[in-house]
Amino acid sequence: MLGVCLLIAAVGLDSAAGRSFGVGVNLAGPFVLGAALSALAGYGALPILRQLKAAQFIREDGPRAHLKKAGTPTMGGIFFIPTAVLVALIWTGFSQATVAVGLMTLAYGLVGWLDDWQVMRRRSNKGISPKMKLTLQVGFAVAFCAWAVATQGIEITSVALPFGLTLPLGMLFWPLAGFVLVAESNATNLTDGVDGLMGGAGAISLFGLGVLIAPTHPDLMVFCAALSGGCLGFLVHNRNPAKVFMGDTGSLALGGALAAVGILSGNLFGLLVVTLLFFAETLSVILQVVYYKATKGPDGKGKRLFKMAPLHHHFELSGWSELQVVGVFYVISAMLVTIAISTLG
Repeated sequence: MLGVCLLIAAVGLDSAAGRSFGVGVNLAGPFVLGAALSALAGYGALPILRQLKAAQFIREDGPRAHLKKAGTPTMGGIFFIPTAVLVALIWTGFSQATVAVGLMTLAYGLVGWLDDWQVMRRRSNKGISPKMKLTLQVGFAVAFCAWAVATQGIEITSVALPFGLTLPLGMLFWPLAGFVLVAESNATNLTDGVDGLMGGAGAISLFGLGVLIAPTHPDLMVFCAALSGGCLGFLVHNRNPAKVFMGDTGSLALGGALAAVGILSGNLFGLLVVTLLFFAETLSVILQVVYYKATKGPDGKGKRLFKMAPLHHHFELSGWSELQVVGVFYVISAMLVTIAISTLG
């Protein structure tokens, strides 16, 4: 994983001619510190999570190989997300932008924690209701967008496009930004289904987004670097075979962080390219449901477009090992980051 991140750094920074050295130095510090402190925090948090019996409950209809993971501690986002956010806050001197995206990240992490807590309390794989989860996500999204418009004004109501073009949004900013926050957090949540997948892909996406916005938003760049490092530190404990899962606490927080940075930096198009893998995972679920309903026969049963959704489970049931799935998805994330930086950087 470290090699992949270094490769992305080299490719991304080289494509931003004339500023490679400065960006690299600014990214390296918070990245390394976030990784080191998150890894250390994990050693302290894991015994506590085991003692609390914060165990993962595995879907009975999922890949059979996953059943052996039952009992593995979850809710791991509770140690690496706050650690990385704190690193970013201190590194930037608690700048306004960093505080805003940090609070948004923690807010979505709180939604995820409530879900994980209910799963643990009920001893089942059902957390808070989807309606309650969506209500909380939308509520925090509205609050963030209101703050952004009030403090940043017209600067955030446009989207940077390739070839130096910009697209003004006007009042469309509100529904678009709200949708991005909710959709991105749910996309990262769906992607978190294989050991090391969301941690590594999240690290690559955050690092790439940090490189992309470095020239115009250095504080947000530091935030991305610290959280990317936090994901790397989490992988020390989450790599296959995982000793802990990030749970909704971590996955929802990562989606909220990516979306908040994309909105505040005016780089929603860049965010889309960088995180296209996560949306492919979401799209696979939507297509699976739609196709099943469209092909439903008199017996009430329909056909499946994929062997199982999200997409990573389809590949598992097609005979891929978890390591193969994770490796290919890392490479795809790396390619998406390279494309984003090459066209928008």
